[in-house]
Amino acid sequence: MTIIRILVAAGGAALIAAIIWAMGADDRGLGPVLAEMLGEPWSVVTLIDLYLGFLIAAIVIFLFERNLLLALVWALPTFALGNFWVAAWLAWRLPEIARRLRA
Repeated sequence: MTIIRILVAAGGAALIAAIIWAMGADDRGLGPVLAEMLGEPWSVVTLIDLYLGFLIAAIVIFLFERNLLLALVWALPTFALGNFWVAAWLAWRLPEIARRLRA
């Protein structure tokens, strides 16, 4: 279990590193890049897939967390912070998730 938690956390950290790298590697900024991406059909499909994944993750968080405020704190930022936020939640809650699934 600990190894899986470490791998999930490392994946989230790698995503943060990739975001920081991309911000420094491209002088255009996020706005022009998104505008260009929206002109490509497969980029639109990829963004829909990404946000559908965020929605599914948020639903799982809401179903798992018993405290509504805690569920909101973890689920809502997912749509802005992305999978690194989901990875952080999963690394934190994985032992409890596994315990509940085994029961």
